[in-house]
Amino acid sequence: MLTDFAQLLDLDRRAVTLSVDLIAPVTAADLTRPTPCAGWDLAALIAHMTAQHRGFAAAAAGHGADPASWRPVPADDYRTAAADVLAAFAGAEEADFTMPEISPRTVPARMAVSFHLVDYVVHAWDVAAARGVPFEPAPELVAATLPIALAVPDDGRRLAPEAPFRPAVIVAGTATPLERLLATLGRDPSWTAPAK
Repeated sequence: MLTDFAQLLDLDRRAVTLSVDLIAPVTAADLTRPTPCAGWDLAALIAHMTAQHRGFAAAAAGHGADPASWRPVPADDYRTAAADVLAAFAGAEEADFTMPEISPRTVPARMAVSFHLVDYVVHAWDVAAARGVPFEPAPELVAATLPIALAVPDDGRRLAPEAPFRPAVIVAGTATPLERLLATLGRDPSWTAPAK
């Protein structure tokens, strides 16, 4: 896990900015597109991403135990939610985060922001894959995220209906770091949206 909090915040900001840039061109017609997240169309995915930003921001402020903070909401306010979570993280280096949707225990800020970083690199790929557009994160973003993802237990808990990640997918030894990251968290790196 990254120990320099300023560096971690910068990487997280870059991941969130990438997600904002990928969501900005989404039209109403795009919202019914399927995504790599089973059972979620693009509208549901963006609503989840918006809610997670709000939940993490609430946790940074000491209010993460409130279930309402994590509830999916209409996804028309993604950019604001993204800005809010980045602002909340900036002043939370010494905070302990309560995030019942993510962890059964309170976690320190560095761990919480690391979780958020992983989530938004992978969800940005989900959005790009659903839209059928290239996904080209900076190599250092993937390099920082992969070790965090590899530390996530890959056990029976991933089969639970509300599990944040599915069981890991096997990829070839020649897989790129991004492909390894996606596969580690249960994504098929070769997933593409079905033709309309």
